[in-house]
Amino acid sequence: MKPQTSSLITSNVPLYWLALGAFAVGTESFMIAGLLPGMAADLSVSVATAGQLVTVFAFAYALSSPVLTALTGNFNRRTLLIGAMAAFALANVVAWAAQGYWSLMGARILLAFAAGLYVPGANALASAVVAPERRGTAIAIVNGGLSVSIAFGVPLGALIGDRLGWRITFAGVALLAVIATIGLIAGLPRSIGTGLSTATLKERIRTAGQPVILLTLLVTTLWAMGSYTIYTYLALFISKATQLHGAQIGFILFSWGVAAAIGLRISGRAVDKHGPRAVILPSFGVLVAAFVTLSASAHLLPQSIAIVPVVIAVVAWGIAHWAFYPGQQAGLVGIAGVKAAPVVLSLNASFMYLGFSLGAGLGSVTLTYGAVADLGFAGALCEIAALLLSLAVGKRIASRNQLAAA
Repeated sequence: MKPQTSSLITSNVPLYWLALGAFAVGTESFMIAGLLPGMAADLSVSVATAGQLVTVFAFAYALSSPVLTALTGNFNRRTLLIGAMAAFALANVVAWAAQGYWSLMGARILLAFAAGLYVPGANALASAVVAPERRGTAIAIVNGGLSVSIAFGVPLGALIGDRLGWRITFAGVALLAVIATIGLIAGLPRSIGTGLSTATLKERIRTAGQPVILLTLLVTTLWAMGSYTIYTYLALFISKATQLHGAQIGFILFSWGVAAAIGLRISGRAVDKHGPRAVILPSFGVLVAAFVTLSASAHLLPQSIAIVPVVIAVVAWGIAHWAFYPGQQAGLVGIAGVKAAPVVLSLNASFMYLGFSLGAGLGSVTLTYGAVADLGFAGALCEIAALLLSLAVGKRIASRNQLAAA
């Protein structure tokens, strides 16, 4: 890997432009869950088939992100991020203009390629162009764009989509991406990221091939799989389990997003004080309880009563889901070491999106062979598997540390 020669920045302004791009990516990536029923009707396909738009996007992101990031390692970082965000804007226009299911599917693949190139690149650039004592703040600012998109961009997209149609949401994200592109052109210094190195594909494969790291990454996949089994079809689930419909579902998404922001904030402090596993293991317990509550409420309670436990479960789910992620990141850095942190965190994002893809697929299978009320049970099984694997990895790490200390 080449030595880093990029000059450090002292202003947060470039970081805010990077965060705006992350906001656009996060809004487009997550908002589709609230739009699936309307999209399915407009495209004349089942909701389960429309859900494959999520499956393919997440799978394309998971596979393309590490490959494209490695292949473009020698590109100027500023130019690459501007190009990726411009491509993201163009792909949203393609999605807006899509005349059928398969053309929209193609647009979603293009969106995944652009997003998978932008997000890791923005995080890597943010962490590399500030002083070491400001890295945490820099990464938090960029990732703040994603968390804000979950809390506000996603429910707003659902509300707009319900009132004006799903195509308008893609047009809105395209406009947002154009603004972000202009901001990156104007706000990123031309010298930013000069000489910044990127791990090769071989280095990524070598890191992922280490047994403890690979098993930990698989925990991330199972965690993401459980949540996306339900999240992909959350609008459909809410409409079946409660009396909420249309724009009202946007408020449920908003509750989930606010809970996500709370989870991220709580997790950071808890990890610093008590360590990653003190956050990771309880998160799984809460997720299992929340998902079982969702399915049990849908199966056993009338719609007028189910709304209360469903909302409570959604809020608990949002907090626990996003509380897990910083803890898992910190745990991976602890396993791999600080030098390997950029590689292992990039791999963690890819394994997360792989889980999103598998979860959307599992949700589709559940709808095909079961009922919408069964989605929570399917998600809970994934989280139980993640918990068991996490416990096994913890024992393996403890044994390794004991041997090293002997």
